[in-house]
Amino acid sequence: MSQVFIRPLKVLLPLVVLAGAVGAAYVMYINRPPVETRTPVIEPPSVRVQRVEMSSVDLTVSSQGTVQPRTSSQLVPEISGSVIEVSPSFAVGGFFEEGDVLLKIDPYDYQQAVISGRSQLAQAKLRLAQEEAEAEVARREWEEIGRGNATALTLRQPQVEDARAAVAAAEAALERAERDLERSEVKAPYAGRVQSKDVDVGQFVNKGNTVGRIYAVDSAEIRLPLPDEELAYVDVPMSYRGNQQQTGPRVTLVTDFAGRRHTWQGRIVRTESEIDPVSRMVHVVAEVADPYGASDDPSRPPLAAGMFVEAEITGRRADNVVELPWAALRGRNQVLVVEDGGRLRFRDVEVLRSTTDSVLISSGLAEGEVVCISALDTVTDGMAVRVLGDNGDAMATAEGTPATQPTPPAAAATPSAPEPQAERPALAAARQPPPDRLVLDPSMSREEQIAAIRNKISALQNTEGDAEAASPPATEVSEAPPARRGPRRLERAGRPAGRRGPTG
Repeated sequence: MSQVFIRPLKVLLPLVVLAGAVGAAYVMYINRPPVETRTPVIEPPSVRVQRVEMSSVDLTVSSQGTVQPRTSSQLVPEISGSVIEVSPSFAVGGFFEEGDVLLKIDPYDYQQAVISGRSQLAQAKLRLAQEEAEAEVARREWEEIGRGNATALTLRQPQVEDARAAVAAAEAALERAERDLERSEVKAPYAGRVQSKDVDVGQFVNKGNTVGRIYAVDSAEIRLPLPDEELAYVDVPMSYRGNQQQTGPRVTLVTDFAGRRHTWQGRIVRTESEIDPVSRMVHVVAEVADPYGASDDPSRPPLAAGMFVEAEITGRRADNVVELPWAALRGRNQVLVVEDGGRLRFRDVEVLRSTTDSVLISSGLAEGEVVCISALDTVTDGMAVRVLGDNGDAMATAEGTPATQPTPPAAAATPSAPEPQAERPALAAARQPPPDRLVLDPSMSREEQIAAIRNKISALQNTEGDAEAASPPATEVSEAPPARRGPRRLERAGRPAGRRGPTG
């Protein structure tokens, strides 16, 4: 094949392929299946509900505080001296009973003071007796020889009174010395426990200096703060002038100790005198009797001072109220009621009390109504919902029918066959392809249409190759198929023929 035919073929072949591809794409476009439009199915949100049931609820108020002893004292000696003995009970954490000797101070000086006081008392009594005797002698002498009224000095009455005063002073001094001697033994004023100890044997203590701290174990107190709005739910004892404060409600104290939870029972005994000016809290005091006594549970520890406890105060009883989860409350005073048709309606209610877990409704709901307890982000009045049962299955939709069944995946993925439509004559004539143009069957799948286009392109390429092979050769070339030769081999084959032409 001469170079005159090869070069146009090199240019036309890509154009033919491109034209075929464009034509195939156009055929696919005009024969595409119609797009099936479906109305989107909006699934109503699934919600959980609770049926309204009126009941009576015992209100409780929660608080927390630290256990502290009701009676606490500093142990102070009333005399000075050296400590000669300390009781084994006088140790930090030690228990003692009322009247137990906790420590002893050297009593020698005070014993000597008692002896001296007794001696002075005896001397004062002797002087008094002498003065009384002399006064009696003076009285008799005046009666025998005296005239008129005798003076007090004549009858020695001032001397007698002075002697009596001296006796009284000596008795007081002796009593004071004996009292100081008794104070050389520091005794416990009540049954309690040692909180701190600041002295030991051999140490000199001064009168009025603290040697330790003790507290009573007959009862313990817990100071509990309460917000003023919580006082509406509990009857706390209030003090008025001229009235004795009454005992308040019961309180349950709970704490975790040694990996277990323990409880104690107590009672509110009083309200403190003032409201905290910063936190606006009212402090009530709970009392627990015998906090260190043994209980039926051997693993329960004593209610020791410094222990942190949580308190549940028994409050008033609320009748005919509805208890709902906190998520059921919308805003401050609204809930969502589910009607029989499965639609939500806003309902104004009166909230008696709201906590972090639940809400108590005192009015606004009727017995048997259904309330939505799911937390929905966006809600409109009359919105359709799907009510879920206890096991999570749908119970009803907005129309009162069972929940919508999803479309099977296979049916949803398979496109429906296009319905036959009547075409206009002019449009049908325009759509008739030329004899040499590829015609695709609309019922074919996309993969089958692509395969048909590729086969058509290959057939066109083979037809052009056969036409080149059938044309008369201009020169002597190799018997190899033209399609397998590159441009450079065709150029070499033409050169010998050019040389032989002029010589032949």
